[in-house]
Amino acid sequence: MTELRDLYQEVILDHNKRPRNFRPLEDAARRAEGFNPLCGDRVTVYLNLDGTEPEHLGEVTFEGAGCAISQASASLMTEALRGKSRDEAERLFNAFHALLTDDEAPEGDPDALLGKLQVFAGVRDYPMRVKCATLPWHTARAALADDTGGDSDPVTTE
Repeated sequence: MTELRDLYQEVILDHNKRPRNFRPLEDAARRAEGFNPLCGDRVTVYLNLDGTEPEHLGEVTFEGAGCAISQASASLMTEALRGKSRDEAERLFNAFHALLTDDEAPEGDPDALLGKLQVFAGVRDYPMRVKCATLPWHTARAALADDTGGDSDPVTTE
């Protein structure tokens, strides 16, 4: 179990040091901002939809500042959401949230659904860090739901 925990830490540290898709998306169809007042984490999530029916997420990027958990979560999230339909993105959000909170997992195989996101399983042992890990996800969910192009109120996790 120690080797697995070490591997998980390495993945989180790698995504914190070298976050994937860390940049503004100038032509983003959707944008949302998130803030965690308890620790100061801030994130802006940008995304495009491909316009097909059902719509799928195209490019997903983020920028912001925060702890290693929030930055790594945002980085891995951008990779996980790209190409997903809205329904698939919602199932992934629910599975990720269940992983961190011990809520009932959604139908299907959560391990197959979550893939690399399993590295956050240990976060549930640190309740204050759950908000750090879920902030990018709540923010992406708000961006996906927002039809105004990003003029909505910021997402706040408290």
